[in-house]
Amino acid sequence: MKLVSLITAFSLISGLVEAGNERKFTTIQPDLTEIRKAQATAQPYEFKEEYVPGKVFDRFYNIWLENTDYDKAAGEPHMKDLRKKGITLTNYWAVTHPSQPNYLASVAGDYFGLDHDEFVRMPANVTTLANLLDAKGISWGEYQEHSPYPGFQGFNFSNQETYANDYVRKHNPLVLMDVITSDETQLSKIKNFTDFEHDLEAKKLPQWSFITPNMTNDGHDSTIKVAGTWSKNFLEPLLKNDYFTEKTLVVLTFDENETYEEPNRVLAILLGDIPEDLKGTEDDTFYDHYSLISTVQENWDLPKLGRNDCGANVFKIIADKTGYENIKVDMDGVYNNKSVEGWFSDKHIPLPPPHCCE
Repeated sequence: MKLVSLITAFSLISGLVEAGNERKFTTIQPDLTEIRKAQATAQPYEFKEEYVPGKVFDRFYNIWLENTDYDKAAGEPHMKDLRKKGITLTNYWAVTHPSQPNYLASVAGDYFGLDHDEFVRMPANVTTLANLLDAKGISWGEYQEHSPYPGFQGFNFSNQETYANDYVRKHNPLVLMDVITSDETQLSKIKNFTDFEHDLEAKKLPQWSFITPNMTNDGHDSTIKVAGTWSKNFLEPLLKNDYFTEKTLVVLTFDENETYEEPNRVLAILLGDIPEDLKGTEDDTFYDHYSLISTVQENWDLPKLGRNDCGANVFKIIADKTGYENIKVDMDGVYNNKSVEGWFSDKHIPLPPPHCCE
């Protein structure tokens, strides 16, 4: 309740800030010649780290799709089939609109007032979940479909045959963070699907990963039927792969709902090494994108970022085994469909320091 009160108070104060003072950034957008030149020399990071055992799982994989209301996603036939193989989180929420701030929130524990999909960068003094994993020696990486090469920082990359949107920066959370992109080794961990197939075949996948399909396969520029078909085709072989599935938790979810005026609840399915008696079940605990951080923190006993990861509910499949006590949330009035003012939305607002999580 204290957290809700603080957020409400901040919203009232932030409504008084001067309009038109949002921060501006210079867009990185290399041309095709520059991209091809970089492709010839870019080297993906090769994961060699020994696995650090988690309390419940040894791998945690995020797979995000796009802009679909809960009922439409849950009723799509391929999604219904996947739900039978895992746990459906029926009370899982995005944190705002539009897409990019949700991706940012999933690794930074905050969206810092971001309310658009334009080119942005977080300063290097803002840490992420990846930094917490590094501190414990836990490997991490991203796999972005049709990113042209490891560590690509451009705003987008179009299909070179159809010129349709393919890869977009706004759906790549860690490339938004200067603390990652300022280090060549860290940057080389942001790879594409060709690298995923290589790492899977070599049995050298990282312990934590964020996987984003392209703008067609994620449903953004297509339909939930396309996204559902892609999800089934991508996941079913992996779920039959013993190397991939053993002690792996996969979270398949959506960045935000489609109908902005409605409550921002989205479908999320837990897959992977799910006990047989839990397959096809539902969990109605309140979660949001910050739970993706708190669950990883609980599984590997990581420190906090000191943002909205503090107090975020942990997925029950882990909380039940570790003794973590989730909070029952009063859902009356929960919408999560408007942005709170912050560092991005007004240049006079400073970056908030990490707060105590007690």
